[in-house]
Amino acid sequence: MGQVTKKTIDIDQILKNKMGNGAKWVPGFLVSWLKRIAHQDQVNEFLWESSDKVGTPWLEACVEYLQMTLNIEGLEHLPSKNDGKRYTFVSNHPLGGADGVALGAIIGRHYDSQFRYLVNDLLMYLPGLAPLCIPINKTGHQSRNFPEMVKAGFESKNHMLMFPAGICSRRRGKEIKDIPWSKTFISKSVEYQRDVVPIHFEGENSNFFYRLANFSDKYMPFNLAMLFLVDEMYKNVGKTFRVAIGEPIPWQTFDKSKTPLEWAQYVQDRVYTL
Repeated sequence: MGQVTKKTIDIDQILKNKMGNGAKWVPGFLVSWLKRIAHQDQVNEFLWESSDKVGTPWLEACVEYLQMTLNIEGLEHLPSKNDGKRYTFVSNHPLGGADGVALGAIIGRHYDSQFRYLVNDLLMYLPGLAPLCIPINKTGHQSRNFPEMVKAGFESKNHMLMFPAGICSRRRGKEIKDIPWSKTFISKSVEYQRDVVPIHFEGENSNFFYRLANFSDKYMPFNLAMLFLVDEMYKNVGKTFRVAIGEPIPWQTFDKSKTPLEWAQYVQDRVYTL
């Protein structure tokens, strides 16, 4: 959404875009808190310093900025970029931000940036990332166009990178795991004859985040935890993450013996064995 400026991320403007005239009723102390929890100044400084990059080079700059060490297993399972086929890459979503950046850098490097994310439309505020995105806003007016946007993505010459849970992982007891995956990646991969490549990203957010997410899921009408994802990203700076890439699953696997939702669960289970 536009060019990089020294104030690319402007919480005041985002609130106006999302809430219209209602934004003026948001208390000043709450706006200040949002700017702090979103690390507005730090993020804008990085965006300004990396404004000469876009797409995969920008993602790689993010990985470097976050000082992420990626231990990648199964790189040999990534299909050749010259085989003439298009693939659907699906992963669990433990971090809600840095994992998407890291996987985009890996996929983008291997396939010369010929991939697209299906992502929350808020990420379109990041100019370096926006060209790689098919934005989703399931709560706003854009939701009416969601099927057409997904269709265009799968019909394109780009590989698709998806997080079928739609939100980042939750903690249930001692286990950190995605909620059940949606079936879209199954039905569209079959329709457009794309093999599915499963990926497991090993990582976790803070205890505070999981407590807040569970509270929000149970008692609130919106995803409050999402506001803290940038803060969680900064808490994960300098950490090492294991990325496991599994063997491609032929699209013909997803036959009528299971429903698309059951096949989605099958792939999700397979991801957690990697």
